[in-house]
Amino acid sequence: MNTLKGWIDHSPVVKKAYYFAQKIHSGQKKYNDQHFFDHVVKTAKTLAEWRLDGTAIAAALLHDAVDNTPVTIEEIKKEFGDDIAFLVSGASNLRSVDYRGEEGELENIRKFVLATSKDIRVLLIKLADLLDNLRSIGNKLTTREERHAIIAIEIYAPLAYRLGMFRLAGELEDLSFPYVYPREYEWLMNNIKEHYNEREHYAQMIKPLIEAKLSKNKIKLQKIDSRAKRYYSLYKKLKKLDMDLENVYDLVAIRCIVPTIEDCYAALGIIHKAWQPVPGRIKDYIALPKDNNYQSLHTTIYGPDNKITEIQIRTPAMHDLAENGIAAHWLYKQFPKDSYLGKRIEEKESGWIGQLKNWRKGLTSSNNFVESFKIDFLINRTLVLTPKGMVVDLPQDSTPVDFAYRIHSEIGHSCIGSKINGENKPLNTKLQTGDVIEILIQKNKKPSEKWLEFVKTDFARNHIKSKIRQQNKKLLPEIKEVELRLAVEDRIGLLKDVSEAISRSHINITDHRVSTVGKNNLIKSIKISCLLTDKNKIEKLVTKLESLNNVKSVSYRLIR
Repeated sequence: MNTLKGWIDHSPVVKKAYYFAQKIHSGQKKYNDQHFFDHVVKTAKTLAEWRLDGTAIAAALLHDAVDNTPVTIEEIKKEFGDDIAFLVSGASNLRSVDYRGEEGELENIRKFVLATSKDIRVLLIKLADLLDNLRSIGNKLTTREERHAIIAIEIYAPLAYRLGMFRLAGELEDLSFPYVYPREYEWLMNNIKEHYNEREHYAQMIKPLIEAKLSKNKIKLQKIDSRAKRYYSLYKKLKKLDMDLENVYDLVAIRCIVPTIEDCYAALGIIHKAWQPVPGRIKDYIALPKDNNYQSLHTTIYGPDNKITEIQIRTPAMHDLAENGIAAHWLYKQFPKDSYLGKRIEEKESGWIGQLKNWRKGLTSSNNFVESFKIDFLINRTLVLTPKGMVVDLPQDSTPVDFAYRIHSEIGHSCIGSKINGENKPLNTKLQTGDVIEILIQKNKKPSEKWLEFVKTDFARNHIKSKIRQQNKKLLPEIKEVELRLAVEDRIGLLKDVSEAISRSHINITDHRVSTVGKNNLIKSIKISCLLTDKNKIEKLVTKLESLNNVKSVSYRLIR
């Protein structure tokens, strides 16, 4: 069933939740004058379209009950059971996340991580809720609606991408774009129409030519269509291309859906025989899927009239998972676990959720919680492989040290070197998608403080800092002097704040050195030597310094 009406007609729990929500929200209106009941119905409809189960759809109908009516979570549990109550509670915790600020709101995100790591449907309900909130923004933008738009474009749209929900992610971005970046949106709208029309016309011309080539070679083309690049995605790409629209080759891409994986590769060969491929623009995401489970063949060709055109080739199942990502997994769970699709789904769910759980355990500082979340999960990804062929997903610009800690903390601690594609490489080397990484280890080896200068993930950074502190604690009774090392981004008053934090800890500064970078001599790092009188003070001081704005990391070296 992929309609809400179908669920109401055939699922007693969904039917009960529907009429329960109708009763408790009777006459209630939201801040944008939308009826609450209409909102929860639209949220549930979205989940039905994503083909989620009845439990999730019932929870979507009830997701505003606890926050906006006298109904308690205990009543939800009594009426609908533990599972639905858990989903309602998890979605409720996310209702007013302001990731930029206050400790109370940061706690909401912690709850999100915990709830999502237990059941991904919590996040899917939140995404459907946010989607309707953005769709219902009127002509007059309220502060609350503006906040929704900012959170959508900076947190939830990237999360949707990570879950493989490209269609949803694109819509969240495009709905938010005019409100978050109004000037940039206006510029794009004023400059894009002619280019879109030209590329779409060309796409309509080339589609029957591709269809004819494939048909002649007995490739059954189930569907061929053109896909216009989303506005915000286009804007992000243009920023990297000096806003030159002529250099955007996938403004309108051709998408070919064929029955099998074998047909995908056969179709690629036929297209390359007919039109010359652009060197370096062939991407095989079937052999090496993205971490969000995206699979497809991408190629860029010199088409008719020598115009550069991007073509994507995939199977129907790949297309469904590409459009709906993890939300489509409920549909494909019917496949046996030992089947191709069953294995891919199992890998995806356990992999992403497993990473989320491990990351949560490794995070030690509450002050950088959200930034850590954004770096470790939401920015561009790099897919590398172990020597045995296991794919490891890392943030862009990650290093072998990040890789080692992602495999296991003890591998990270014991790391002494790395081989990338069979060649010895320094530990600060930036990894590229497709690299095969081998970590060289040595028993009883300890992590180096220098690693903190180049590791990308907070997961690795926190493990390194924790291990170094354990080592230092053992030496503290013998220490007379400590050298603090701060990695920072410069701002007005930074040195003053650092000095005051040390002074308030009743620790004497004996020396300090500042390293700068750039023509404006912006501070990059600070080294401070201090006399140590109390072994417990140094740990407390480190925590204080880490909480200061623009302080990225703090480590210390013990001087005998």
